[in-house]
Amino acid sequence: PTCLLCNQKLCLILGYETPIVVCSTETACVCVCALSVTSSPPTVKQPPTIVSQSAKDYIVDPRDNIYIECEAKGNPLPTFSWRRNGKFFNIGKDPRVSMRKRSGTLEISFRSGGRPEDYEGEYQCFASNDLGVALSNKILLRVSKAPLWPKEVLKPVVVSEGSPLVLPCNPPPGLPPPFIFWMNSVMTPIPQDKRVSMGLNGDLYFSNVVTQDAHTDYTCNARFLFTHTIQQKNPFTLKINDSKNDSSNRSNPGNLSRKVAQSTPTFLSPSGGESSKMVLRDEQLLLECIAAGLPTPTIKWFKKGRELPSQKVKFENYNKTLKIIHISEEDAGEYVCMANNQLGSIRHSIFVQVKAAPYWLDKPTDLVLAPDENGRLVCRANGNPKPNIQWLVNGEPIDSSPINPNRQVLGDTIIFRSVQMGSSAVYQCNASNEHGYLLANAFVSVLDMPPRMLGPKNRLIKVIENNRTFLDCPFFGSPLPELRWFKNGQGSGLDGGQYRVYINGTLEIKRARPEDEGTYTCVANSILGKAENQVRLEVKEPTRIVRAPEHQSAIRSSTSRFDCKVKSDPSLPITVTWTKDDKPLTLGWRLKKDEESLIIPSVKDSDQGMYTCTVKSDLDQDSASARLIVLGQVIPLFSVGHPDPPMDLDLSDPAARSVRLTWIPGNDNRSPITEFLVQFEEDHWEPGRWQNLSTYPGHLNSVILQLAPFVNYQFRVIAINSVGQSPPSRPSPRYKTSGAAPDAIPRDLRGWGSKKDNMEITWERNGPNLHYNVWWRRKDVEEDWSNVTTVGSKHVVYNTEIYVPYEIKIQARNEFGTGPESNMVIGYSGEDKPTEAPTDLRVSKVNSTKVNIHWKPVDPNSVQGEFKEYRLYYWRDSSLVTNLMVSKQKKTKGFYSTMSEPSGILTDLVPYSKYKMFMVVANSHFEGPPSSTVEFTTKEGVPDAPRFFKINRRSFDSIYLEWDKPLEPNGILIGYQLKYHPVNGSRVVQPQLETLLPNVTDFTLRLPDRSTRYKFYLSALTQVGAGEVYAEESPLFCVSTCSHFLIINPLLSPASSLVVELTDASVASALTPTPIAPLPPTTIAPTTISPSTTTTPTTTTTTEMTTPTTPPVLVTTKRTDQNIWNLTVEPNSNYANVSWRHNFPAGSSEFVLEFTLDSDKTVKVVPVKQQPPIKVADLIAGAKYHLRVYSHELNSVSSKSVTFKTKAAYIDQVDIATQGWFIGLMCAIALIILILLIVCFIKRSRGGKYPVRDKKDLPLDPVDHKDQDGSFDYHSDEDNKPLQGSQTSLDGNVKESDDSLVDYGEGGDGQFNEDGSFIGQYTVKKDKDETEGNESSEATSPVNAIYSLA
Repeated sequence: PTCLLCNQKLCLILGYETPIVVCSTETACVCVCALSVTSSPPTVKQPPTIVSQSAKDYIVDPRDNIYIECEAKGNPLPTFSWRRNGKFFNIGKDPRVSMRKRSGTLEISFRSGGRPEDYEGEYQCFASNDLGVALSNKILLRVSKAPLWPKEVLKPVVVSEGSPLVLPCNPPPGLPPPFIFWMNSVMTPIPQDKRVSMGLNGDLYFSNVVTQDAHTDYTCNARFLFTHTIQQKNPFTLKINDSKNDSSNRSNPGNLSRKVAQSTPTFLSPSGGESSKMVLRDEQLLLECIAAGLPTPTIKWFKKGRELPSQKVKFENYNKTLKIIHISEEDAGEYVCMANNQLGSIRHSIFVQVKAAPYWLDKPTDLVLAPDENGRLVCRANGNPKPNIQWLVNGEPIDSSPINPNRQVLGDTIIFRSVQMGSSAVYQCNASNEHGYLLANAFVSVLDMPPRMLGPKNRLIKVIENNRTFLDCPFFGSPLPELRWFKNGQGSGLDGGQYRVYINGTLEIKRARPEDEGTYTCVANSILGKAENQVRLEVKEPTRIVRAPEHQSAIRSSTSRFDCKVKSDPSLPITVTWTKDDKPLTLGWRLKKDEESLIIPSVKDSDQGMYTCTVKSDLDQDSASARLIVLGQVIPLFSVGHPDPPMDLDLSDPAARSVRLTWIPGNDNRSPITEFLVQFEEDHWEPGRWQNLSTYPGHLNSVILQLAPFVNYQFRVIAINSVGQSPPSRPSPRYKTSGAAPDAIPRDLRGWGSKKDNMEITWERNGPNLHYNVWWRRKDVEEDWSNVTTVGSKHVVYNTEIYVPYEIKIQARNEFGTGPESNMVIGYSGEDKPTEAPTDLRVSKVNSTKVNIHWKPVDPNSVQGEFKEYRLYYWRDSSLVTNLMVSKQKKTKGFYSTMSEPSGILTDLVPYSKYKMFMVVANSHFEGPPSSTVEFTTKEGVPDAPRFFKINRRSFDSIYLEWDKPLEPNGILIGYQLKYHPVNGSRVVQPQLETLLPNVTDFTLRLPDRSTRYKFYLSALTQVGAGEVYAEESPLFCVSTCSHFLIINPLLSPASSLVVELTDASVASALTPTPIAPLPPTTIAPTTISPSTTTTPTTTTTTEMTTPTTPPVLVTTKRTDQNIWNLTVEPNSNYANVSWRHNFPAGSSEFVLEFTLDSDKTVKVVPVKQQPPIKVADLIAGAKYHLRVYSHELNSVSSKSVTFKTKAAYIDQVDIATQGWFIGLMCAIALIILILLIVCFIKRSRGGKYPVRDKKDLPLDPVDHKDQDGSFDYHSDEDNKPLQGSQTSLDGNVKESDDSLVDYGEGGDGQFNEDGSFIGQYTVKKDKDETEGNESSEATSPVNAIYSLA
């Protein structure tokens, strides 16, 4: 259950299972939940308390029965009655009305008929018992209503295109009001956007009408929440008078292209130039501005005199609605909505008043008093207007109640003096104004009851050693008993040191130790008696892992073992569990677990992971993890491993503070032992925990160990080689050193005051079974040493003077003697608040941001502690600029000075402001009284930068600039200074200057050259000078019909620029008047690369221009919520495909690709207007690049840098001269030529004819080319000729021959030899292409080739 608020004196059990509520004696109330009484009802008499009731405004469903809730508790159980409309409501006379048993809840049933409307009204519940009467709120019961829509005939709405329109809804008034929405005949919502939207009143607003709005089914719908019904208004029919289709246009077709006339903004809602609105505190404020105009206006919101509260403000309905949640008084003021389009703007002021229904400042709480005690009830509330406070007692006005001499009413407070038995009552406080009311019940119970314990008897509390512990002892009594704790029934009360007693009876032990075990008794005493209870405390050892698993690597198929040795309290059961990668580990036939380890035999790859051992008890837990890495099977040339553990540990040569340890080394496993690690364990302070004692060289096996006195040791040895550590040896026998006098001085001795009249002397313990002699005396005062002997680590000296120095020393001793004395240290008693304030606080050398501070110091004795600083509190009280709101938050600055005339410099002030300040002196714990408050005024300074600076390009010929006043003007603004100059590469251009009046916040610049970009520098002016400069660069302008732009070659020379390909004639014509700068001849690569075999020839184009320009782009107003992400690159050898994602508006942004060559850090930028992906050509093969993409308009919006490397250069063509098939072919041709030579030689010697007719129909080889000397070269032609089945060359320009013997004629001009044989060349028949001017191809006779070779 939730802890209730409590009064300042006593806390009370309010029910069977309500927790105890405890009050502190501080100003704040501390509630502590303790044990509840569940065995039997409380015997404490208690006035009635309302615990549950229906809402003040209670709307019910007429189809259901009505339940009006009223639940109360008290002792005796309360009885209930009701009033309706201020009169007693007799439930017994109405058969439909009944009241639940032991409850005040009313049930009104309509099973047998009746109208719920007959029971509407105001109800109030009264809960009574012998001690008083409690009241519920006044519950206004109303029945939900869903009235029908009035029948009406709606005529078609006819409007002209571009005109504004409002379709009224006027829903029937329902209870609660219905939810309104617009749909068409097929139950599809009417699309809403910046132009068309529904207002808060349910009407549908059109800022301007377009022809697409003509529909016959605009239907307003009302959904009633309680009845779950939807009612529809008759649909509207909307007709549009299209200016393109009227009679005048039909008679004159030339008018069809006339556009709709544009219009300046006007407000559809609200009307006029200003309006007002009242809203209640903590409700939500909804302000609406809907404007008409063409183009559709945009809406902006402002608040005069201060910024809109960004954490509470939301803009809805396309910025037409301003919503502020949880409104407060500071949100009152004048709100301005501005509607603007290209033709102008209009403003509307809404004056918001914030009123408040009553709300609690100090709600009255229940009061429990003993006889003759005093108390008070306080009821403070606030509101606007201020609420009226009325007191009632037991439901009746207090003025008409019997006179009580022990009670006095003082406005919002009732004071009780010397209350008597029988004066218990329930008081009601009613705070009301015109906007609502608050009603609170608070009982005053006068009880006379001896102390009693409320918790169970003899509880057992178990706690882990060194943990913080709470022992609960809930109690009750009137008057309030005094509670004290005792341990084992002896000694004085436990409070102070490591004990702390809370007012609710809880005892806190800050750090439980074994000696804290025992039986604790809490005793509650009052003048009426006493009561006690006992709590038994057991302190358990912590559960911990003393040998944790270690990271290890295991070869596949080997065995791995993880250790997990646990030490815990023997009386606490524990469970050990193993997990792998945070998932439970299934143990079975392969994985085995014993008390101290996990064994993994036959390690597999799947066994790799993080293994965690977790040990849990009922009170605590511990865990440790180690990683297993599985290695592949390795067969070493020789086996090298961890050394075996040492053996046969033996102790000899015992002495008071030393002993000799001897051992036999184990096998070193082919890696020499480099050192031995000796560890020890002792059984008193940390039993079971092995700690490192010392390391020794690997050649030793007998060493003398230096030990501490009075410790029971055992030892073990670990061998170490290059592979790692051996397992620990078996422990040696125990060896206990004898006691000795302390030889060390307790460390960290100090004295300090926790209160103004004491000094705490503290130190650090340096061993077991020690006592400490502590001495102290006043410094510089002739007095004897005071001393005490204690076993703790603290001693408190009481009744000291405030902040005086003491000399302190300490000495440790035990049963064997005393140790050395410490050196004297200086400690101080407690501090108190300084008594004096700095005087004569003043300033000098005041400028705009800095001032010198002077004051007179205080008497050092008045500091009453260690002087820390003079602390200056200062705040900006107001600005000298009228109507400028400022933050009055206090700031501090410290000055450490012990001079007789101290001073300091206060910096970082706001110019032209009024400041206030005061100074205090501070010691380590307290501040003194403040000095008098001093005012000063800073001088005028230069203003901050304008709040924003936007540049919009609205046409070809003008740029529109808009800005707002600086957030901090730092003086009286006298105007603005605007400098601008064209952006023209590296050429320095003299800037032009415009000086504007302080009330001017916009400027229009006419452009002499529409292609020129400008850089603007805007600053505000005061009499001191110009302030911080806000610099912006104007955007470029592009016609809406611009075609795609071509990027290419990020690594062009600096003189080159990107080539713009204009494919739309309208663009070319639109840009014709603008002079174009000359560009060097640039090769335009194809924009589309197709994977088919058809290729596009490369074309070289030279473009002439007159001025260097950058590609134009249309940029809208500056935005800061846009991003570029997911930049990816797919590189090839000399090009790369680049893609990224962004949320810039499509077609309205320009991006820049920035390439950085890794080898020489050269940077090239490529502007891009296309949407990704983009192909970037002419990269260097095998080079490493860094690439980022950023917005041209918003340079700060950039992607993350991506690094990529292009592929190495390669050649697709195969060198056929090295191919086997080609060599074979050449050999075959050579053989054929040899045969032909032999045949020709025989024919010639015989003088026969060459058989031409037999040969002319044979197919010939492709075209053979002869050199100038007539020789026949096979290799030169074969190297460039594509063979069947081979790839074409990279340029794709190889053309296969179409020649065939079919195309040869018989009647050519043949050449004949002397013997008459035909040995000339066949003449190639020219095809159609050749007749059109192509060169002819000739087929060379093989006979000519033969003779050439001969």
